[in-house]
Amino acid sequence: MTVSIEKNGFVWTVIHDRHEARNAMDPESAQALYEAMLEFDRDSEARVAVLWGAGGAFCAGWDLKFAASLQNSEAFAREINEELAFPIGSNLAPRGALGPTRLELSKPVIAAVEGPAVAGGMELAMWADIRVMADTAYMGVYCRRWGIPLLDGGTLRLPRLVGQGKAMEIALTGRKVTADECYRIGLCEKVVEHGNARTAAEDMAQEIARFPQEAVIADRRSIIETYGKPVREALRIEWENGVKAVALEGTMGAGRFSDGKGRHGDFENI
Repeated sequence: MTVSIEKNGFVWTVIHDRHEARNAMDPESAQALYEAMLEFDRDSEARVAVLWGAGGAFCAGWDLKFAASLQNSEAFAREINEELAFPIGSNLAPRGALGPTRLELSKPVIAAVEGPAVAGGMELAMWADIRVMADTAYMGVYCRRWGIPLLDGGTLRLPRLVGQGKAMEIALTGRKVTADECYRIGLCEKVVEHGNARTAAEDMAQEIARFPQEAVIADRRSIIETYGKPVREALRIEWENGVKAVALEGTMGAGRFSDGKGRHGDFENI
């Protein structure tokens, strides 16, 4: 079993463990990770997931030994054109080569990155909402060397995070991008000491999980859904997503403030 789940209250840590292959993703692992993330999203008790690669590597990308087996045209047609073909219409997307990279979850995921998150592994990290990297971790479109393009959302998510020009430079050169640079250009949100990425990501997840969740989910959805929209349409989406949260939780939260909770920016006594 290459994927396991550890639960701590409202936080699930989803662990990918093919450490002997630096957590390169084969079809079995991809399917297991896809199913684990669907399970997280559907569980009413789960609030935030942390995605972590065991053994010192987040993910070295698509398993190239498996990819090499697809030189046969029949195998390529079966495994790529049929198994991973994107669906027509609004049906649930099948897994990507890296697993859950086509899923649009309703709850946040934090990637805890130690070691390499390269090629498809970089795409997997970018699929998450937030990335916490060890200071020795790194990203990069390393598949540039082998003629393999980005197929798991990389061309969509990389420019959204770092801008089109920087995305072009990173993708087309395939160079190594260190954790410090990732933080500087917006490719990750937090850098911690080597060995501490999982703990820091889980601490952040617990912080998010303890807040009233209707507003967390509404704001996350609005940030995603309003990207690139005209201002008027974006404001309408924000309003529609947020007004339900106000009705369900916001008025009660305002009541707690009126009763003396959380004054002067206190985030503990809420």
